[in-house]
Amino acid sequence: MAEIRLAYGRTGLTVDLPAERTTVITPVEHPAAVDPAAVLADALRKPVAGPPLRDRVRRGQTVAVSLCDVTRPQPREQMITALLAELGDEIDRDAITLLVATGTHRGNTGAELRDMLGVHADTMRVINHDGRDPEQTRWCGVYGDGVPVWLNKHWLDADIRITTGFVEPHFFAGFSGGPKLVAPGLARLETVLTLHDARRIGDAKAIWGVCEGNPVHDDVRAIAAGTGVDFAFDVVLNREQHIVTAYGGDILPMHEAARAAVREMSMRPVDGLFDVVVTTNAGFPLDQNLYQAVKGMSAAMTVVRPGGLIICAARCEDGFPDYGSFRSVLASAPTPSAILKEIEARTETVPDQWQVQILARVLCHARVGVHTEGLTDAELRTAHLYAVPDIAAAVAAEGPDARICVLPEGPQTIPYVRSR
Repeated sequence: MAEIRLAYGRTGLTVDLPAERTTVITPVEHPAAVDPAAVLADALRKPVAGPPLRDRVRRGQTVAVSLCDVTRPQPREQMITALLAELGDEIDRDAITLLVATGTHRGNTGAELRDMLGVHADTMRVINHDGRDPEQTRWCGVYGDGVPVWLNKHWLDADIRITTGFVEPHFFAGFSGGPKLVAPGLARLETVLTLHDARRIGDAKAIWGVCEGNPVHDDVRAIAAGTGVDFAFDVVLNREQHIVTAYGGDILPMHEAARAAVREMSMRPVDGLFDVVVTTNAGFPLDQNLYQAVKGMSAAMTVVRPGGLIICAARCEDGFPDYGSFRSVLASAPTPSAILKEIEARTETVPDQWQVQILARVLCHARVGVHTEGLTDAELRTAHLYAVPDIAAAVAAEGPDARICVLPEGPQTIPYVRSR
């Protein structure tokens, strides 16, 4: 037997599987930067494109910084510290606003903000973006393929706008980071719903690792470029969520360079489909709820045979969660195929529809069980899933000849069947 360590919650999980039938796929190993502060400073001073950050600001200006919410493992405190050091005395601290780019997620609590930002949470102005509050956003115009755009007013009012994030493969937007820290991150609900409508999400190119030609990412880039970003700052992380490298500069060329590095690290070829795929959602903070865990299931779908079994290990300490409509939309139809038909028939997108649409697509392709401590079997069955208390036993039940694939880091490694 092979002992395999899965990224699960805050502590991890070990599972024993038959070594001779199991393929384990992990990201290419990259050591953490020896001096991450120097790596961050270098990205700000030697950008991929455009002048250094310090050459883009003038004394007396206001600055807005967009950053990921608590569901993402961005090293926010380190990145904000690097930004402040580089801005130096040019910008007063009280002229800087940190905007948590929640998109449609809930606002982060005070305790979460302190975990995310360290000392900066109590010494700087921090605002949770709320896309459901029309008073927080302002009309910007129509961008991309007919997307009506409202963005956070604090972002729009700033003299200098800086995005910060990290880049990893994304299950329908191609890659995270970069322009996503503008929209959907700082957009009004109506903008997000258009970006995530059934037509865009259902497009064949709205998949892992594809940006150009992907209708979601094409529009995301159009919004960021059209509304203006003065500097973009992204990091690449290894499997331990430590900084490997960083990129800065003009937003579109910066992001293109970052995702090229991530593609090499995270996308791995296999020779064929598997009967069983055991996956995760990369542990805390990414597996805090079932909504986010859909990403790990989607990664597994790329290499599981039709009718095969996906087992997703996700702690889900925040449940479904209970905010938003994810749970109710999943329970609104008797089967996954009926859910897809309902979504395709709608004339308007509803919140969380996109995550439901992708999960329904996975469920139409394979059976999906979940190993979790945050949800009961009865709760999971309302979402057309079921509980897997013992992963090894569930795999064994598939028979002695079942080919097994394990993605210990879930969506941080995207497998694909190599062309023959």
